[in-house]
Amino acid sequence: MFGLLKIVFSLEQQLKNPFCVYRIRPFIRKSVCMKNRTRILSLLALLFFAINPIFSQDIIRQQECDDTGLKHQADSLKNVLTNNGFIIVREASMTMESEYEMPVIVPLTEGSWYQVVFIGDPSSKLNEVRMYDYDEKQVYYQKNYGDIQGNIISYGYISKFSEYHMIKPVQVNKKKKTLCGYIMLLKRVK
Repeated sequence: MFGLLKIVFSLEQQLKNPFCVYRIRPFIRKSVCMKNRTRILSLLALLFFAINPIFSQDIIRQQECDDTGLKHQADSLKNVLTNNGFIIVREASMTMESEYEMPVIVPLTEGSWYQVVFIGDPSSKLNEVRMYDYDEKQVYYQKNYGDIQGNIISYGYISKFSEYHMIKPVQVNKKKKTLCGYIMLLKRVK
């Protein structure tokens, strides 16, 4: 009877406080509540400090910008390319910072012919586009000096594999820090 009361008391204590565990041994009742609380708190603190640096990093997010000049150029290019058998897969206007890359990740299908178009700010001294495949191998690079070659970079690309590619446009402008850019990905269907 006395042993049964100890077990019932132990179960009552565990239900009242789930973080405490009571061990019943003959004539000794040992509480390991503090040990478990310490373990749980140290585990939570470790988890918090492990996750905290992940959230504290600066993240580059793509933000839309409104530039009627770029929009007009993009619409003209879309009309020309759609008349030549291309369809628009993706397009975006984006706010860019001078001398910083803006990565754009796009899925490409093996054997399809794509046309990538980047339109930079007309006042930029330099526009540059790099394209990388899934293995981070550079598959395309073009640099335009804005004064001489203009602000549009357009190139065709046929993907060798069905995988994600990363396009990294860059603009260099000494007068402005925040710039507008426009990127389009078109796919040949005809």
